[in-house]
Parts: sequence; structure tokens; C-alpha cells
Amino acid sequence: MPAPTQPLRYDLLLQKALRGVLRDALSEIAAKGLPGNHHLYITFRTQAPDVAVPPNLVQRYPDEMTVVLQHEFWGLEVDETGFQVTLNFNNRGERLIVPFAAVVAFADPSVNFGLQFQPSATQAAGESKPERDGKGMAEHGARQEAAAGDSETSAAEAEAKPGDPKVVTLDRFRRK
Repeated sequence: MPAPTQPLRYDLLLQKALRGVLRDALSEIAAKGLPGNHHLYITFRTQAPDVAVPPNLVQRYPDEMTVVLQHEFWGLEVDETGFQVTLNFNNRGERLIVPFAAVVAFADPSVNFGLQFQPSATQAAGESKPERDGKGMAEHGARQEAAAGDSETSAAEAEAKPGDPKVVTLDRFRRK
């Protein structure tokens, strides 16, 4: 067997493992429900490939969106690549589809736990999702808008230049 020419990508292996923590937590919640005071904040890139968010929410959250899984969520489905969930938005249940590769932060403030993720290799390479025309939503069936919390922008995030690494602080998820 010839020796490999590329070094091992520990950074990618670590990101995959960290996203596995999110996947496993959501899988357990899908099977057993959300225990005790646990509540999850999940921040994801709305323009990432395969994200299904209605156009009105993409307009409101053009880059990132944070959703909260706590009291009013239904139909949580998890697979190897992502999750789907129905959330309450303006007193209406709406479906959201998020691949794990689109997630940039995950936190459970009830146990002071949080993770930050680097963009997937595809996103880091600069690929972006084409403009939405509503067809993506139709392809996924009855997918609609999702519940979201307003995301605060830190000074560091506001000063970031295109191409700079994205640092997401979890301070907004901690109890004050």
C-alpha cells in the first residue's frame, strides 16, 4: 500500500465528532422527549446547502438563524445528515430542515453546555446556496417557516471581514 500524500485532517475529524454530539442528543430527544429543564439553542446558516427555511424567514435572517427547542416543538426527526422539526411561529406549526453541516453553534444553557462548529468543507470552500425561488420548499413536501429567536451580534462578529473565520460566542445562551 503506497504511503498517503495528504496529512490526516484532524480538524475535520474533530468537527465531525462534535456534530455527532448534536446528532446523538437530538436522536435521544426524538426518541424519549426533552428531559427536565433542558432546552436547546441551535444556530445555523440559512443559506447553507440543503437548508429548508421559508423565504420570509430567510429575508428576516439572511445569514444565520437561532431556534430554540424547549416547549413547543413537534415531529423531531434525526438522521445521519441533519434534522427536521416543527416549531411554533406566530401561533402556527412550521417545518424546518437543517443539515448538521449548516449548524454553527449548539447550546443547552440548563447544564451550561455549548459547542461551536467550523463551517463544513463545502462551506469553507466558498460554495453558497443559490437564490431561493420557493422550489426547494416544494421538493421537500410540506415544509414551511420555522420558529426562531433573534440572534444578537457581538462586536467581534460585526467587525469581521469576508473570509475571516467566524467566531460565535455562546454568551447569548448563558443565564444572566
